Amino acid sequence: MSSLYERLGGEAAVDAAVEKFYEKVLADDRIKHFFDDIDMVKQKGHQKRFLTYAFGGSPDYPGRTMRAAHKKLVEEQGLNDDHFNAVAENLVNTLKDLGVGDDLIGEVVEIAESTREEVLNR
Repeated sequence: MSSLYERLGGEAAVDAAVEKFYEKVLADDRIKHFFDDIDMVKQKGHQKRFLTYAFGGSPDYPGRTMRAAHKKLVEEQGLNDDHFNAVAENLVNTLKDLGVGDDLIGEVVEIAESTREEVLNR
């Protein structure tokens, strides 16, 4: 069975999804403030590498853990379940906009949900 990464369309699909995803995130009043002082070119690169790994397109991820990457946001900006849900909603809508089928979106949501506790430092 091919990886989720391959079934989604590989590098081109992840690149397109990340670009569209951040358009949505940066327009979402619930969460856009978390990105006020972020270098978005760098952020998109991190996200592309993470999703490639998370979807099975790379054997390892060279970045920080989800816990470490979000610790300051939780402690200093109050990142919580509502924000996590908003990010997940934007991800699902991005995938729908790109024509990804419900079965693959379900797999993506499972992976995203599996990071909740780490992202929220619990």
